[in-house]
Amino acid sequence: MVEIMNTSKFSMIIENFVKEKRCTYMDAVVLYCEENEMEIESAAKLLNTRIKEQLEVEAMDLNFIPKVNTLPI
Repeated sequence: MVEIMNTSKFSMIIENFVKEKRCTYMDAVVLYCEENEMEIESAAKLLNTRIKEQLEVEAMDLNFIPKVNTLPI
């Protein structure tokens, strides 16, 4: 039986991957997709806003995308 994935369930799985495997969100999404033979594009549609923001921060830290000015908190 194929389990239907929704945004909250998928995002929870990714959060657990990050905690259990002690990896970045980017690595967690890629690992999950590889282990479950899922297309990255399909996974992107299932991510919640919080994880998308974390991915954006990671991408800026790695200079994959230009950094945006943020206020220090």
